[in-house]
Amino acid sequence: MRIGLLGTGPWARAAYAPALAGHTGLEFAGVWGRRPEAATGLAERYGVPAYTGVDALLADVDAVAVALPPSVQAEMAVRAADAGRHLLLDKPLAVSVAEGRAVVEAVERAGVASVVFFTTRFQKEPESWIEEQAGVAGWFTARAQWLGTLFTGDGPFTDSPWRREKGALWDVGPHALSVLLPVLGDVRHVAAAAHGPGDTVHLVLDHATGASSTLTLSLTAPPAAAGAEVELRGEAGVSAMPGSSEGAVPALSRAADALVRAARAGRPHPCDAAFGLRVTEILAAAEARLADTGE
Repeated sequence: MRIGLLGTGPWARAAYAPALAGHTGLEFAGVWGRRPEAATGLAERYGVPAYTGVDALLADVDAVAVALPPSVQAEMAVRAADAGRHLLLDKPLAVSVAEGRAVVEAVERAGVASVVFFTTRFQKEPESWIEEQAGVAGWFTARAQWLGTLFTGDGPFTDSPWRREKGALWDVGPHALSVLLPVLGDVRHVAAAAHGPGDTVHLVLDHATGASSTLTLSLTAPPAAAGAEVELRGEAGVSAMPGSSEGAVPALSRAADALVRAARAGRPHPCDAAFGLRVTEILAAAEARLADTGE
């Protein structure tokens, strides 16, 4: 499968480009970016062509990996799907339900494969744990905390405009939901939502299985308090999600494997664009609930 990369930002440079270049089942075919000079620099680093136009890249590949801000990603994903290209996308799929639905409709219309890269879902130890807990009955409640330091420390994403605008709900909220939904079932409604310090939000979710979950999401945590954890409690006792022994690049390589398999088999992956849309719908409902509180 020949795959092109759309995007040249920090995430494209740190994760997508090395994962695509090192993947034995893919041919990394080229780079397009909104800044031509950045696309040229990244392409030269990996010995692939830099494209000045999206359509030219789409004409030369079977699939695209998208490392762009969510609204730009949604637009490009529709364009690529309409051209018959398979999609390796990033979370969140979009930051509006309409944008996310447009991606899903384009995927369905074209009959292409799609995988949304929720990092935790493709890391070895958490992935195995999620699959195991999804087969356990009787979960009563869950607690998820995703606490980052993007706004309290230095890092490549500190100046990300969309993260500054949308905050932790949209940046790390997808990670938490990607773990909880396969275990506790779909969210029937957002039962409560409240703001905490900085961009911190607290959510209470009611799930289809009858279980409830609480989420604390932040990009404003003190560095000493940062981290991600999920704990389940139910008839089977208490189970905590293990940490991962690997970073984003191996996980992204696994997501690319999933895209290749889905394209060959013609069967959707659990983390496809439709799942990404459902996560977007839940986040939008939470955002609306936060607005209703008047805070």
